[in-house]
Amino acid sequence: MATFFGSPPIFSLPLARTHHISSSSATPPPTPPPTPPPQSQPPTSLSQIRTTNLNEEAVQVSTEAKQQKPIKPVTSSTKVESTDWIATSLTRRFGLGAGLAWVGFLAFGVISEQIKTRLEVSQQEANTRNVEKVEEVVLPNGIRYYELKVGGGASPRPGDLVVIDIMGKIENNGEVFVNTFEGEKKPLALVMGSRPYSKGVCEGIEYVLKTMKAGGKRKVIVPPKLGFGENGADLGTGVQIPPFATLEYIVEVDKVSIAPA
Repeated sequence: MATFFGSPPIFSLPLARTHHISSSSATPPPTPPPTPPPQSQPPTSLSQIRTTNLNEEAVQVSTEAKQQKPIKPVTSSTKVESTDWIATSLTRRFGLGAGLAWVGFLAFGVISEQIKTRLEVSQQEANTRNVEKVEEVVLPNGIRYYELKVGGGASPRPGDLVVIDIMGKIENNGEVFVNTFEGEKKPLALVMGSRPYSKGVCEGIEYVLKTMKAGGKRKVIVPPKLGFGENGADLGTGVQIPPFATLEYIVEVDKVSIAPA
C-alpha cells in the first residue's frame, strides 16, 4: 500500500454492508394498546363522602316508593248509617232540595212524636178519675186491692217499661221498707216480665200492674207466697222483712212506654 508523506501505512477496514429493504415488503409497526378511560377519582373529602351516600340513599328511597303500592286507609268494618249521611247522599244525587226535604221530614217526625206524647198525656189526665166509693177486690191468688184512682192511659204489656211511685210496709208492725212518694226519691222503673225486681217490689205487685193503667193508683195487700215468702228479705237499708210477712202497698203508675233496646 502506498504511504503518504512518510506516514505509516493505514490498514483499510472492511465496510459493513447495508441491506436496504423496500417499503413494499416492510412489516408495519405494532399498534399500541388502547388507553383505558380515566377512572373517576373517589371523593377525598368527608363532605363529598357524605353527599355521595345521601344521594345514593335518596335514589334508593325514591325507587322503593315507586315500587311500593299505596296503602289503603284502615276503616272500621261496622258502618254506621246516620241521618246526616242520608241527607248528604240525597243532596249529592238529587240536589239541595232533596236533602232539605229529608231534614224537614225528620223534623216533622220529631215534632209529631212530641205532639203525640203531649196528646197522650192530656188524654191520660182527662180520663183519670178518682174513685167515689172504694171497694175491696179479692183475686183468686189471694191478692186484695182497693182502687183509689182509675188511670186513663195505656196498660202495661210484657216487655214494657213501667215507672211507678210505691210505698210498702209490713202489715203486722207498719214498718216502711220502701217509699218514693216522700222526699226527693225518684220513682222506680221496671220492665214487665224482667227479673230481678227493684228493691221492695215483689211478684204480687207485678201481677197487679197488669190490670192497671197509666195514672191509676191502688192500695194492694200481698200475701206471703206472692211477697218474699218463707225466707223473708234483707233490702240492705236496715229493714229486714220477716218470713211469711203480709205486705201492704200503695202503688201509682206514672208512665207506660216501650222499653229501650
